[in-house]
Amino acid sequence: MAKQRNISIVNRKAKFEYKFISEFEAGIMLTGTEVKSIKEGKANLSDAYCVFKDHELFIRNLHISEYTQGSYNNHEPKRERKLLLNRHELKKLERRVSEKGMTIVPYKVYFSDRGHIKIQVILSEGKKAYDKRKSIKDKDMKREMDRRYHE
Repeated sequence: MAKQRNISIVNRKAKFEYKFISEFEAGIMLTGTEVKSIKEGKANLSDAYCVFKDHELFIRNLHISEYTQGSYNNHEPKRERKLLLNRHELKKLERRVSEKGMTIVPYKVYFSDRGHIKIQVILSEGKKAYDKRKSIKDKDMKREMDRRYHE
């Protein structure tokens, strides 16, 4: 079997916008052309979000570009896709999301050790404006310290 490249697609805005509470690894139901596009690294998580529908978790607005070699079997780029989690994980997430201010953020798409495509979803709470300012200040201080250390 051929060695797979370690591809991971990350939602960089998520760390700035949300405070992470806990993380879960979820499988995702994909078609063949979607898998091939992800292997090429052509996916975007920036606008993606998770919703519950009939006690099942779905991801919306995950943009997976159409496969260039695909024919009439090509997929719709922003279709709704089902996420696969254990029943007790789903119940826990659904209970926590019903609380005020909690949300589920898709953070990273990657290949597992067995070659399956996984999504890291994070139970999170939205940051307030002053929390964002603190994040910016901490990042600037770290950058300044790194700069002085490497001189």
